[in-house]
Amino acid sequence: MLPSMRAVTFQRPGEVRVEEKPPPEIGAAGEAIVRVEASGICGSDLHIYHGRVGIEPGFTLGHEYVGTVEATGEGVESLAAGDRVLGAFSTACGACYLCARGAFHKCEHARVFGFGSTLGSLQGAQAELLLVPNADLTLRRVPEGIGDEVALFAGDVLGTGYHAIAETGVGEGSSVAIVGLGPVGLCAAQAAAAAGASVVIAIDSVDDRLRVAGELGATPVHLDDEPGVAVKRATDGRGVDVAVDAVGQPAALDLACRLARDAGTVSATGVYAEPIELHMGIVWMKALTLRTGLANVIAHLDPVLAALAAGELDPSPLVTHAISLDDAPEAYEIYDRREALKIVLRP
Repeated sequence: MLPSMRAVTFQRPGEVRVEEKPPPEIGAAGEAIVRVEASGICGSDLHIYHGRVGIEPGFTLGHEYVGTVEATGEGVESLAAGDRVLGAFSTACGACYLCARGAFHKCEHARVFGFGSTLGSLQGAQAELLLVPNADLTLRRVPEGIGDEVALFAGDVLGTGYHAIAETGVGEGSSVAIVGLGPVGLCAAQAAAAAGASVVIAIDSVDDRLRVAGELGATPVHLDDEPGVAVKRATDGRGVDVAVDAVGQPAALDLACRLARDAGTVSATGVYAEPIELHMGIVWMKALTLRTGLANVIAHLDPVLAALAAGELDPSPLVTHAISLDDAPEAYEIYDRREALKIVLRP
């Protein structure tokens, strides 16, 4: 084990730093230590970076990771040292009331990597080594042939986009609108097409993201080009069966509600951390179903990995930058300026 390790730490809003920290040690049954070989910078990391989510100075950031098991604690049964693994962004106990019902994302003992005491004081994955609790449930072996930069999507971004589609019943012949084409929105668009949706309309104001959406098989529509008209034209005037807010902003949620058909479904997949105004009259008059909350990524890990292995899903076009862990401060600045779709950090 290393005498120390490098880790990306939060300092204050707008500032992260690479620091030397003590390596993690196994301290409880069910834990594993993973040597991180790739980690991602996620849109939700920017919530911390901007000060929108409170976190202690010096806390290690990051919750997307792929690596090799370095050591396992007592009780770990499905993994061994040397296994190449990816992990979910959060942990679950597997035994509480909600886990027993498959709602691992709302586990009574859930902890999220890299979010400080707000979400369980679990140090993050933008580091050389990572302590993973409940390893049998949190980690999965990476199938042969799937590279690091693809695999790390399964534990958060792709799993979240997949959740937005799977949990809203999208299937053969469905119509879907995705509002916001960051990595989650683009993954949702790809997952919708893979599920058999006949109409997938992808909406954003950034031309490069619209171009990628088109390459993934969606119909790109610029936010300024009357997306409501495009949706009505594609759905015989009804609106879409499912509209996904992949942004986490009131205007995006409002647009999603307006694009959905009567008795349709809206997925508020983007992160919300504060009160917002919602036109409840639209929701009520249209009899919309509103689905919200963290994605149940642990529940989706196996089908997402199977889809990756089969080539049904491929998030690799979303990776625009591979940057050394030592250059993480610059990477955060690039991501904050919206000059990257997905940044992968390598130790």
